Amino acid sequence: MQPILWITLFSVFYWSFVSSVELTFELPDNAKQCFHEDIQQGVKSTIEFQVVTGGHYDVDAVLEAPTGQVLYKGIKKQSDSFTWTAERTGVYKLCFSNEFSTFSHKLVYVDFVVGEEKPLPGIGEHLTAMTKLETSSSNVHEHLNTIIDYQTHHRLREAQGRKRAEDLNTRVMYWSMGETILIVIIGVGQVMVLRNFFSEKKGTSS
Repeated sequence: MQPILWITLFSVFYWSFVSSVELTFELPDNAKQCFHEDIQQGVKSTIEFQVVTGGHYDVDAVLEAPTGQVLYKGIKKQSDSFTWTAERTGVYKLCFSNEFSTFSHKLVYVDFVVGEEKPLPGIGEHLTAMTKLETSSSNVHEHLNTIIDYQTHHRLREAQGRKRAEDLNTRVMYWSMGETILIVIIGVGQVMVLRNFFSEKKGTSS
């Protein structure tokens, strides 16, 4: 079993301004997995998920407020994202369900971002235009965030491609074993038929 099926890809927490959790987990058939996050009132949050492998690459997702109100509900979604602002402080629950599937395990990626990232120190703190150094720092910061996003999606595509390759390799192995067994059975059958054929001729002539 590949490690990616069992452990999270990575988790990064910025306790002061933003809390971001990215993980990949296995969702068995007829199973339901929930995640809880304590969010303060007025904080903007975003969830993004994608089914990496398994079945028809679909899953049910439900986001509930502390009052039990359903903020988001997706039925058999392959991937989606949702952004909202918390109306009250409390624990918000995000659940993924594979209960409609009887035999397909799913590998699900989820990104749960709470809050917004604070601008770089010195950026936006004065009324004058930014200097070249500040502009360069801001551009580098934005490019690094873009690179992180690209790396995350590349990991997902790599995991998806690896899973498909492993499934294809398994199917080819079973097909080859079946062909080998069939060839052996046919060979043994031909030998037995030929032996019976010559035995019958020998008995008739005698």
